[in-house]
Amino acid sequence: MMEQLDRDKVTLVKRRIWLASIPAILFLALIWLIFLVGQTILNQSESMRLGIMPGQLRGLWGVFFSPLLHTSFSHLWSNSLSLFILTSFLFYFYSKIAINAFVALWIISGMITWLIGRDALHVGASGLVFGMLFFLFFSGILRKYIPLVAVSLIVAFIYGGSVWSIFPVTELVDASISWEGHLSGALAGFIMAMVYRKKGPQKPEVVWADEEEVEDET
Repeated sequence: MMEQLDRDKVTLVKRRIWLASIPAILFLALIWLIFLVGQTILNQSESMRLGIMPGQLRGLWGVFFSPLLHTSFSHLWSNSLSLFILTSFLFYFYSKIAINAFVALWIISGMITWLIGRDALHVGASGLVFGMLFFLFFSGILRKYIPLVAVSLIVAFIYGGSVWSIFPVTELVDASISWEGHLSGALAGFIMAMVYRKKGPQKPEVVWADEEEVEDET
């Protein structure tokens, strides 16, 4: 009987992992398709104009399109693994709020980039990556629930070294990196972690034995 229950639990976990990975796979397929079409059929310089142009009304379109656009194979490749891992984590551990959080991180990170960015086109999914990274980290910390805190620590361990790129000093290292996009994603992730701290998975309430006995007596 116990063996059957263990097998059922393993099957359920595998199913949840697969379901959580589907949104990540679909999103990656979309941005790779857009990149390949842009490289082979369309004029890439024209499609890049759909990126975020801070402070300009026409640049607001980039809030919706910039995460789908990448300037080169290396640019797209550098985001792909992080997108897969973080999107899968988001949909696995926060399944009930994942879609809303994903969309909010997309829009908010883009809007902040539009407000604070340099006078240049900002494209790529890095803002979304940092949004999910900071959302996962702070969501676990705020909930104080050990399994989700563990996710926070795993995320911090894997991506902690990349946090420096949210600061302006990044320009001195590589001027082509949009530190503003990274910072915007980080801010969006923190904001949404605060907004959703009471929604989604929560730390289970502790029920003391004597409380249970009192309830039984009544």
